[in-house]
Amino acid sequence: MTMKHLATTMLLSVAAFAAQAQSSPAGLWKTIDDESKQEKSLVRIVEAGGVLTGRIEKILDPTAVPDAKCDKCSDARKDQPIMGLTIIRNVKHNADDAALWDGGDVLDPNNGKVYKVRLKPVDGGKKLEVRGYIGAPLLGRTQTWLRVE
Repeated sequence: MTMKHLATTMLLSVAAFAAQAQSSPAGLWKTIDDESKQEKSLVRIVEAGGVLTGRIEKILDPTAVPDAKCDKCSDARKDQPIMGLTIIRNVKHNADDAALWDGGDVLDPNNGKVYKVRLKPVDGGKKLEVRGYIGAPLLGRTQTWLRVE
């Protein structure tokens, strides 16, 4: 293999890795409320052992109560601080659709409700469609989050 072929192969490998990294929901995301269109928070999604978890890293909403707790939560997160709260749990890569991550749940800390969740990176991984639903994905809402890092 010539040096030119080796360099081309390495460049393509790096590009493929970067594209794959952007297709994962892992990263820091700015949440945008689907109704008010206001920035709400920064959520860090991490992957460990093929499972995604997301927690609130920063509150951006200027009207939010400092040191607010999830008083409407009904599970183990009840009365836990909103800052640092895990709101996405147990999400895995969909075996049938490479563009989707699902199987877990998302918590809306404003009302304490837990919904099934489907995550779909779009726009080259710059945006994340977060669909919370009950029953089937048709019965739900979608927020579009923006990648910060």
